[in-house]
Amino acid sequence: MNNSDTMSYRHLFGPVPSRRLGVSLGIDLVPHKTCTLDCVYCECGTTTNLTIERKEYVPVSEVIDELDDFLSRGPKLDYLTFSGSGEPTLNSGIGKIAIFIKEKYPQYKLALLTNGTLFFDPEVRKEVLSCDVIIPSLDAGSKECFDIINRPQKDLDIEQIIEGFRALRQEFHGEIWMEVLIVPGCNDKEWELSIIRKHLSEIRPDKVQINSLDRPGTEDWVSGTSKVELERIARYLGAEVVGKPTGIVNLDSFHDNIMDSIVSTIERRPCTVKDLSKVLGIHTNEINKYLNYLDEKGLIATEKRERGTFYKIKR
Repeated sequence: MNNSDTMSYRHLFGPVPSRRLGVSLGIDLVPHKTCTLDCVYCECGTTTNLTIERKEYVPVSEVIDELDDFLSRGPKLDYLTFSGSGEPTLNSGIGKIAIFIKEKYPQYKLALLTNGTLFFDPEVRKEVLSCDVIIPSLDAGSKECFDIINRPQKDLDIEQIIEGFRALRQEFHGEIWMEVLIVPGCNDKEWELSIIRKHLSEIRPDKVQINSLDRPGTEDWVSGTSKVELERIARYLGAEVVGKPTGIVNLDSFHDNIMDSIVSTIERRPCTVKDLSKVLGIHTNEINKYLNYLDEKGLIATEKRERGTFYKIKR
């Protein structure tokens, strides 16, 4: 195993090329699709455990042991990133893991990719203060749009979430990069964008980044947004458009044998990301890395079925 290979770990994945964070080692703190939201655009699939209950979903000791083993080799990374196939702040041990990283491996920057729904909880805000960058989402300004796009757990309230962002801005001394994913026909309308812009002016993030769907989400009606439209919205929100990551084949963690296994599997029969993860024993985010590459090369097609989005080789 080379010093950038996470294939033998349960809770680490990558390193993967990130559109915002360069070469990033992923740290997954919850089981697949344990989340506070069930977003219509999620590439990881439908949320199977929609919850706001915080607990130690995966053992903190296991995560720390894996990080210690991996980082002791001194891999070249731009960031360590709490991310994965669910909401990382649901894990009640995230603060312990963050402190371990910053105390033993302070040379690495630490990022958190989050939907931001739990920052109304002072304990959650306290636990993420060790991060260098927090990248939360704000896809909606109104309750109506929030319910349509993000499909939240029933006890979540958009105004409470916004208040949590305001409190985070007061307490967190690192950078906040707010992401808005544009869903055509919903949050691209002038009235909704005006509410989002108002919230952004109150939260005062260091950056606002807008994004669009690259590959199919969980609902057929969700589509990508044109470059022209994204640039228009970016100007209105004072944001930047996030580009696609590049250079995946140059990463040490890119394996031709994994690529070949994915291709040979979906040549025989179409598979979902979760299917491929189970068959090949590889983290879903790792699978997505290769699917993104195959998609950019125009080698795969998608098909929506009752069980989700299936990937197949183009004929």
